[in-house]
Parts: sequence; structure tokens; C-alpha cells
Amino acid sequence: MIPNIHLPMRSLGVKNRTSVDDIKSLRLITAVKTPYLPDGRFDLEAYDSLIHMQIINGAEGVIVGGTTGEGHLMSWDEHIMLIGHTVNCFGTSIRVIGNTGSNSTGEAVHATEQGFAVGMHAALHINPYYGKTSLEGMVSHFEAVLSMGPTIIYNVPSRTGQDIPPMVIHTILQNPNMAGVKECMGNDRIKGYVDKGIVIWSGNDDECHDSRWAFGATGVISVASNLVPGLMHELMFEGKNPSLNSKLMPLIKWLFQEPNPIGLNTALAQLGVIRPVFRLPYVPLPRARRLEFVRIVESLGCENFIGEKDVEVLDDDDFILVGRY
Repeated sequence: MIPNIHLPMRSLGVKNRTSVDDIKSLRLITAVKTPYLPDGRFDLEAYDSLIHMQIINGAEGVIVGGTTGEGHLMSWDEHIMLIGHTVNCFGTSIRVIGNTGSNSTGEAVHATEQGFAVGMHAALHINPYYGKTSLEGMVSHFEAVLSMGPTIIYNVPSRTGQDIPPMVIHTILQNPNMAGVKECMGNDRIKGYVDKGIVIWSGNDDECHDSRWAFGATGVISVASNLVPGLMHELMFEGKNPSLNSKLMPLIKWLFQEPNPIGLNTALAQLGVIRPVFRLPYVPLPRARRLEFVRIVESLGCENFIGEKDVEVLDDDDFILVGRY
């Protein structure tokens, strides 16, 4: 293999605003939603409000432009702009982790250079999807991006079509920028890593309580915390709480009845904290499901949800679907 002589777009001594150990200590990281204006452009006013609500409710980090944030529906210009905007406005109050992963190693390297150049604290990287590679290729892919700064590896075979097996993680652990793994393969996998001293975040809201308190995970990278950050903070910080965990299950199951972020986008619109605008191919949940969400909010307590408006069902005609953006 040709040696990697490509230098990162930053001073090795100055620009790294946070240490790998700082990233390893984060317990509640929210995979934040990206809201839109009616023409499909970013609604930065609504976005800033979402980030502010995460900060005041105790989230320690945000994933910008992840699956939940619809990074796959963004141009790279939009993507890097949103990372830079988040750092500029909130980087002293919350850790900004940019999803700069790609199935193209060259793209991932370039985006990660740019992300660290605009100040992100860490990168999130997925394994190459669709055009899958060998295990040796996977290792080489991760090694190409790990040189640039603190990195969380994201394993979600349901989306990539390929598991990142422990052998790959153990091989890249020697890199000092390796912060840990967002793991979606369940608590047995998490326990195996934790027993070897590897930092793990659960990628599954429905398992994260047990991941944290029974299997040793550091915390969760959460979708549900977009809606109930205070309750998710309590779940991750205040010890075992099976009662709260059980109370959250109807919401979590509702969120994931269709592929994420369809449920979350619908819920945030019903709460009135974002405009009811969807970038296709995502479309809102049907009215019957929206009625279910109203009942869930009433059951959990509207005071536990973000926003100051009453939850609404919304009519089908209230939603705007944008196909050109």
C-alpha cells in the first residue's frame, strides 16, 4: 500500500480543540435533526433552537449530519457548513461530532479534513456501504481517516449491509485517535468490547439503559433525546431506572416503526419546533400514527418534551415534501 503522505488541513499542534479522552467521557450524545425551510434549505433558526434545547437539558455532544440529521441528503458543502455553524455558535457548550464518513475513502478523508478545519471536536465514521470491501480494506479505510483527529466508529449493519467485526476494531485500537464505537449489534457485543477496555456507546435507544448500567457502555448516541433530552439525561446519568426505561419504550417503539428519521421528523413537526418540511425520499407518518404520538406525549407528560407549543396531529396537507434541494 502506498504510504499516506496526505497532510491534514490543520496544524497538528493547535487545531485539535478536544482530546480523545474528552470524547470518551461523553454519556449523552444526540444525533440531532436538521430542519428545513419550505424551499428545502436549512432552517438555521430552528436548528439553533434544537441545539440550545439539547444544551440546557444536559446533552454533552451532538452528531451533526448523521443518519438522523440526514447527512446523506446533503451536499458536502451543506454538510461542512452545518458542522462549522454548529461549532461557531455552540462549540464552547457542547461537543460537535461531525459525520464525515463515506463509502469512498477519498471522500471521507477530504470531508474529515474539512470538518476538523472548521473546528469539529471529533468525527463519526461508518464502514464502506453498498460498494462493500474486505476486512483488510475496512481496516485501511479507517486508518486513512483516523490520522486526523478523535474518531468514533459507527457499526450499523442494518444500514451498511456489512458488520464491523471485533477483529477490525481491535486492529485499529492502536491508533491514539480511536475514541470508541457506536455499536448497534446488541449488548453481548457491547459487553465483549467493554471487557477489553474499549469505549462503547449504544446506538439503540431501546437497549441503552441496560447497555449503560448492566453491560458497561459509556452512554448512548440517541435519537429519542431529540424529543425528551431531560429524560434521556436522567436515564444515562442517574443510575439504574427500569421504571423510567419502561415508560420510554412506547415512544422509542413509535419512533422506529418506520426507518429513522421518519418518526422523529414527524414528531418534531407535531411539537411545533420545526416546520413540517421533508426532504424526499422521507415522508411523514400517516394520521393514525400521528394520533398515537399525541397520546404518547400526553402519557409521558408534555413538560418532558422539547418546545413550548401543544402537540398537534396536523393535517396531511400541512406537510411539504421537497424533491429538489
